[in-house]
Amino acid sequence: MSEDQQLTGAERVAAAARRLGLEHEVVRHGPAASLAEAAAARGIEPRQLVKTMVVRVSAGDHRFLLVPGDRQISWPRLRALLAVNRLTMASADEAFEVTGYRRGTITPLGSRTALPVIADTRVRGRISVGAGEPGAGLSVDADDLVAAVGAQVADVTEPAGDGA
Repeated sequence: MSEDQQLTGAERVAAAARRLGLEHEVVRHGPAASLAEAAAARGIEPRQLVKTMVVRVSAGDHRFLLVPGDRQISWPRLRALLAVNRLTMASADEAFEVTGYRRGTITPLGSRTALPVIADTRVRGRISVGAGEPGAGLSVDADDLVAAVGAQVADVTEPAGDGA
């Protein structure tokens, strides 16, 4: 078993952040029933809580997508960016298999599989991303994270609907 496989999710994420030279802080807050509740517990605005989603382009071809908490994927924009006709969200099981993280804890840091990252243009300033385990977030500078993971920055979201 590798050293990273013996770590908790948050320890694995923090170790990956350190390897990339990212200044970061793990913020633990316990269970949260919604994105708004998690943002409040982390002391940030919902837009600063950045969701890391796993999008399936085709079998065996996935992307991480960094989406501000107050936004949702614009599927037409994302399909145009990737020059494909069809995209889907990875299932919960598929996302876990690819990343080693459960939904709500996913982050591009320390993933089982290195995936290309797309960050929405609105991912800016101090943000919080998943920390690999429930009830925790990783606070980091957006520009530093985007640079460290080599993310492609593009306008791929739209305002979230009432269910966000």
